[in-house]
Amino acid sequence: MKYHRAGAAGILLGALLLAGQATLWAGKTRTLKILVPEADAKITIDKKEFDGEGTERSLKAPALQPGKDSYTVVAEWEPNNYTRVIRTRQVKAGEGEVEVDLRKADPKNPDRFVIRFVPTPDEVVAGMCKLAKVGKGDVVYDLGCGDGRIVVTAVTKYGAKRGVGVDLDPERVKDSVAYAKKEKATDKVQFRQGDVLNIKDLGDATVVMLYMGEDVNLRLMPILKRTLKPGSRIVSHDFKMGDWQPEKTVQITDADGDEHEIYLWTIGPKER
Repeated sequence: MKYHRAGAAGILLGALLLAGQATLWAGKTRTLKILVPEADAKITIDKKEFDGEGTERSLKAPALQPGKDSYTVVAEWEPNNYTRVIRTRQVKAGEGEVEVDLRKADPKNPDRFVIRFVPTPDEVVAGMCKLAKVGKGDVVYDLGCGDGRIVVTAVTKYGAKRGVGVDLDPERVKDSVAYAKKEKATDKVQFRQGDVLNIKDLGDATVVMLYMGEDVNLRLMPILKRTLKPGSRIVSHDFKMGDWQPEKTVQITDADGDEHEIYLWTIGPKER
């Protein structure tokens, strides 16, 4: 019994110390020195947006609410015209100026990516299905499915057994569902909102289609290698995957005369 009482006393003491620390910071404003990778990054602290530019900024954080001893710091920037990166950190309050380095990604607290929707031309959709040799035994996943045309085309014109589309934007999912209804493909396709970096059933795919940008492709590469079965094919529109060399590259000209490249990889035993 003495042991249990001592343990309970220790837990109580720890709780009191934490509560006391939170009370210490409550209502006080602290300076945060925030380092970001892009000079035009947008910064928010506890949902309050701060104006300014530069890769190093000293900001007066909002006063902490009672019971809190840390800030939520978010940086958002666009490394190119199709990708928005969202990086979040929980930062403990402290005496004086507290440095928050957001210049490098933290694998334990992954970034979020928002990709601007650009429809894939029909000629490219057909080329991707042909390059992947989509057939009746295939389950086709389109990561960042946009308006759903790739998986719908895969099942209606190339005989795929099933298609799954995933997109972060709920409006794109609605567009995909509407397109599937129009093409009478609802019995063979499924569309859902979600982060393509956190798909739990990706191992069901035999073909994965991508039009996501280099940043997301690099994050997806180890997931695809680890998750997909040998023989599964990956086709990416316009974007490669770091130093993983595609086994085949095809050039396609769309109806407007614009040039596109599509890349093919096949999962082998060594990737697993």
